[in-house]
Amino acid sequence: MSAKKSPAELKGIFEKYAAKEGDPDQLSKEELKQLIEKEFPSLLKGPSSLNDLFQELDKNGDGEISFDEFLEVVKKVAQ
Repeated sequence: MSAKKSPAELKGIFEKYAAKEGDPDQLSKEELKQLIEKEFPSLLKGPSSLNDLFQELDKNGDGEISFDEFLEVVKKVAQ
């Protein structure tokens, strides 16, 4: 997946994965894992990478990733 997606496309991708379980406006760790494995596989380089990434993105510490926090993934991919 290219990081050169429109905000609407990114929101659609986020919502597709967030809707799988729990809060449809938040990504759980498992949902984030699925999204990254399918959309941004280059971000997963080792077994602890997902945990590190999740902790880095979960700015408010609520155990879930909001769309704004998800955009940080997109920024990483675009660099």
